[in-house]
Amino acid sequence: MYNSRHPGPPQAGQGFKFTVTETCERIKEEFNFLQAQYHSLKLELEKLATEKTEMQRHYVMYYEMSYGLNVEMHKQ
Repeated sequence: MYNSRHPGPPQAGQGFKFTVTETCERIKEEFNFLQAQYHSLKLELEKLATEKTEMQRHYVMYYEMSYGLNVEMHKQ
């Protein structure tokens, strides 16, 4: 992922010739990319947390039903 976004090392005789403006632009682009990734992961985390809560709620409901059924069977 990282390597596909940035060119490889300079070739012989090419050297580094980045200006301050170009370097700042690259940092800004990388920051925006990371910020978008963070936002996406945060949304995914919130979705999974909601699903977890829902699954726990279902588990408790089924457990209570099972327990109640077991109690009724022992009564008979």
